[in-house]
Amino acid sequence: MSSAFELFSTKGINETSISNIVHKAGVAKGTFYLYFKDKYDILNKIILNKSSHLLIESMNATKSKNFASYEEAILYFINYIIEYFNKNKLMLKLIYKNLSWGVIKRASNEYEGIHEIYDFFMNLYKDSDISEQDIEKTLFIIIDLVGSVCYSSIILNEPDTIDKMKPILFDTIKKII
Repeated sequence: MSSAFELFSTKGINETSISNIVHKAGVAKGTFYLYFKDKYDILNKIILNKSSHLLIESMNATKSKNFASYEEAILYFINYIIEYFNKNKLMLKLIYKNLSWGVIKRASNEYEGIHEIYDFFMNLYKDSDISEQDIEKTLFIIIDLVGSVCYSSIILNEPDTIDKMKPILFDTIKKII
């Protein structure tokens, strides 16, 4: 998977073949097909892995701080993700469309930390009037929104840079929560 990730990040997905991946990894094509159906299967697994680790890392960083409100904790969590993408543009290009709570939740059996993120957000909202279903929907909206804004602002500089978009994004998230 690390060989495929490196190739996808440097050459691009369309320009990377299974032959490139197995050559870089030093394995036979048959070995590749024991674990993956095709290059999109390995790409999906890489995306889930990287997205899950990013969200878990962001949650752990947030948990290590003390916040006066759940709003401050959520904004810190989001800012952590934004700053990560700002420093790791190749990662953003690879996973941005798949930084989605829906995608991540489907992989929750493979990544134990995903349950922790869910519990973390439930605990943040425990004293609010919001139902558990609405908390999960809110988490879905926020994560999808952040992924899209990061890609547009960091990669494309549209409609503006991430530094100029961040205050607007945070105001929008405050309204959502």
